[in-house]
Amino acid sequence: MVRSETPKSVAATRGMLAHFFASSKTRSFSSSFSTLSTPSSSSHKLSKSVTEETIENAELIITKWDPNSSSITRVTSLFHGNRDEAEDFLSSVRDLRRAMHTLVSEHSTSVMLVLSQKLMEMAMARLQKEFYQILAATRDQLDPESISVRSPDGSIEDENELGSEEEFKTAGESITNVVRVVAVAMSDLKSIADCMISSGYSIECVNIYKLVRKSVVDEGLYLLGIEKFRSSQIHKMNWEALEHMIKNWMNAVIAVKTLLSGEKALCDHVFSASQTIKESCFSEITKGAINLFRFPVHVAKCKKLPERIFPLMELYEALSDLQPEVELIFNSESTSDIKLQVVSSLHGLGESIRALLSDFVSTIQNDSSKTLIVGGGIHPLTQKVTSYISSLADYSRILSDIVSDSPPPRNTALPEAYFESPTSDSGLTPAVSVHLAWLIFVLLCKLDRKAEVYKDMSLSYLFLANNVQNVLDKVCTTHLNVLLGEDWVFKHAKKVIQYASTYETMAWGKVFSSLPDINSPPLSPEEAKECFQRFNAAFEEAYKKQVSWVVPDRKLRDELKVSIAKELIPAYREFYDTHRMMLRENNFEMFVRFTPDDLGNYIAHLFHGTALSGSSPPPTPR
Repeated sequence: MVRSETPKSVAATRGMLAHFFASSKTRSFSSSFSTLSTPSSSSHKLSKSVTEETIENAELIITKWDPNSSSITRVTSLFHGNRDEAEDFLSSVRDLRRAMHTLVSEHSTSVMLVLSQKLMEMAMARLQKEFYQILAATRDQLDPESISVRSPDGSIEDENELGSEEEFKTAGESITNVVRVVAVAMSDLKSIADCMISSGYSIECVNIYKLVRKSVVDEGLYLLGIEKFRSSQIHKMNWEALEHMIKNWMNAVIAVKTLLSGEKALCDHVFSASQTIKESCFSEITKGAINLFRFPVHVAKCKKLPERIFPLMELYEALSDLQPEVELIFNSESTSDIKLQVVSSLHGLGESIRALLSDFVSTIQNDSSKTLIVGGGIHPLTQKVTSYISSLADYSRILSDIVSDSPPPRNTALPEAYFESPTSDSGLTPAVSVHLAWLIFVLLCKLDRKAEVYKDMSLSYLFLANNVQNVLDKVCTTHLNVLLGEDWVFKHAKKVIQYASTYETMAWGKVFSSLPDINSPPLSPEEAKECFQRFNAAFEEAYKKQVSWVVPDRKLRDELKVSIAKELIPAYREFYDTHRMMLRENNFEMFVRFTPDDLGNYIAHLFHGTALSGSSPPPTPR
């Protein structure tokens, strides 16, 4: 044992201790001896003989485990061996610390003060080594799923108790070996950290912890594909490569959440003795995670194209779902940068999505295509826009957050009817429903303009009926139906009926009016002949004109046929049957080109875009 020290060395050591006690107060992560209460009453003050005995007892075990000795203990792990001896070691360090306080408070010039300081330095060197060895040896075992283990019964181990071998043997019978290893490691790490922090060696302890665990976190982030990208790098990527990165990010963010929450639990447990230390340490270890939350805002600043809104909304959804957990994990002032980055990224994504929606409206309004859609069919713009809007509806929860404070603009160039919004039972319409209804009305307004291109007014109304019906079908078969509601569907179904009715009146009105009214007086043979001729010409003209027109929706097509047939065929049959016998002797077949059944046959083949086979012009006179 060390004994012979000169008065000069004693004085020097006393000076070092005084400096140590003073300087330890300024260490950012330490809880120095000076922060402990110095015993003031005689009942708590150790006598000189008891103090010396305490130091001598501590000397026995501390020197045995001197990391610089030539004995077998130099290469042997204290905590991996006899756990009772490890507890004795920690207990001796605590006793030594109390003895040193006693010596300092009594202003002793004893050589025991020099010995105590050397023993403390020796003990701290051993604990630093043990701390590193445990962290390094269990680097892979201390994974996010395992670190929540505290003790076999789920409670946290007492900070001054390591637990006996028998206790851990019992625990091993109820938990797996890996979990047992983790439980032991976490308990040992906490005990060492508590001892070093209370002894004024928090900086050394934290530095070792950060060295090992930061490499674990950084490696985990790297393996998950989380890298530090500059905004310029992201902007130079082609969209296919960026989409691949977005998918990787979506997968990685789930795993990273587990990684970070697990690392926080470990850090909080090991450094539970100091709130400041565990917060600062966790902040240093997880600095690299900010790159994870910075990536979405870099993507948001890329070139804006309408179809890119969907990956952006997926990023927004993932980040938004993660935000509450980020708030819990990074809940200290030292980690506020990461929380602020999440908020900033969500804001950037929201701004970009709103800009894309605005650009989409402009794209619809500025569509300058003059191409006539043959037969009044579905315009490509209708298909493109309704498909886009129905896809937007699938992200209604996210869109609701994004557009809640951004109502559609009231463009005075549009008719007031185009600002109609779906209504709900509560009278409060969700912002996303209003916004999607607005997009549809912008489309319908544009379709009105497209219809003006047709020279035949009846065809323009058929075009509108077809396209509004297409919009209605898309709404009824997608999530838009839920968002816009039954009232919206009913109103637009009425519009289809109105357009179809106007088409019918304009396209077939001349044919209908060519037949005499049912209440008109009987016609003479000559008048009947003229009436048949007028009807033949009107029907032939209407049929030839409409034979290439289309109604893609089967239900609307059938309804139009039935409506035309119900208006035309009964009236024609009555006229035909009344005058057939009268004109039989006057070459009836020369004046009557169609039987009532012929009309039904021709009408049945309308709206397919092709004429009845073999009868493109109507039949020749009978």
